[in-house]
Amino acid sequence: MKSKQDNIFSSKTLSYFLQLAETMNYTQAAQILGITQPALTQQIKKLERTVGAPLFFSVGKKLHLSDAGATMLSATQDIYEVLNQATDEIQRTTSATSGVISIGFLASVEDSVFNAFIAHYYEMHPDISVNLRMMTRREIWEHLENNQIDLAIMYLPDDSIKNWKPYESRTIFDEKLMFLHHDASLKGRDKVSFEETTNSNWVSYPDDYFLAHLMSESYKNQMVTLPKPVAQFTTPYQLAEFSNRTGVDTALPGSFYNAHEGEITADASLFNPSIEFALSYVYRKGKDQIPRIANFLDEFNNYLQDKDYLSRVVENRGRLIADHNDN
Repeated sequence: MKSKQDNIFSSKTLSYFLQLAETMNYTQAAQILGITQPALTQQIKKLERTVGAPLFFSVGKKLHLSDAGATMLSATQDIYEVLNQATDEIQRTTSATSGVISIGFLASVEDSVFNAFIAHYYEMHPDISVNLRMMTRREIWEHLENNQIDLAIMYLPDDSIKNWKPYESRTIFDEKLMFLHHDASLKGRDKVSFEETTNSNWVSYPDDYFLAHLMSESYKNQMVTLPKPVAQFTTPYQLAEFSNRTGVDTALPGSFYNAHEGEITADASLFNPSIEFALSYVYRKGKDQIPRIANFLDEFNNYLQDKDYLSRVVENRGRLIADHNDN
């Protein structure tokens, strides 16, 4: 029979505490957890009564961890780390050709090559179940932290995470952002300056998306005001379709343009200087030693090489992904 203290120290209660410690905002934490703010407050107060000290304190409207809260956070992270390591160690003894692979996929990433590979992989390994979920960056990091996904496919570098100690990354391929425009004066140009991209209306990703943040920083570094978007969408497909229908400008990863050039009416040029990033795997340390994960990573790399996908993305007919060192 479970005691009252066992219930208070349940994984659910500790996950509530971790989420509040991450956001330092009751409203935001409750929304992420899918519960009401009073329910979250009640669970935190129960936890505080159990440990015999307040875990948080407020200065004005800002929430902070108390000394007891910092101790509790460190202990809770250690508990989760031990459980995650135990899970991974157990899974290292499993088969390379059976089981489940859970993947978190950043919603703004071009997904056609991954969809094709997963279908190909199923034909080779029908006893492996690949679960792929489109996620935001925040959702990806939450699921990685809680060991709910084996791999994340996302853009790096990502400064939204401060503690990289539990994680590793592996570059899939390097990307450059393309400027898609309908300006006749820029047609056929391999590269355009940041100043030249500000003459027309834009459609872009939401402000909290990786590529929107990357563009904002790039324009700031060039001391150019980033055009204010007339609309915002979460996927490259939506951005390309809106640009096609309205004639407004946008910016999309080179891999997406390369894969869908025939469907895009806009002309494409590189930014000068170029905006660069990397499509990467991110996973908890040791995950790549699990047989089915290691096999999946190896076979995907072979698939890219066999399909000559990397060379098409990087070269893009020798014009669209030109080396910025040619400047």
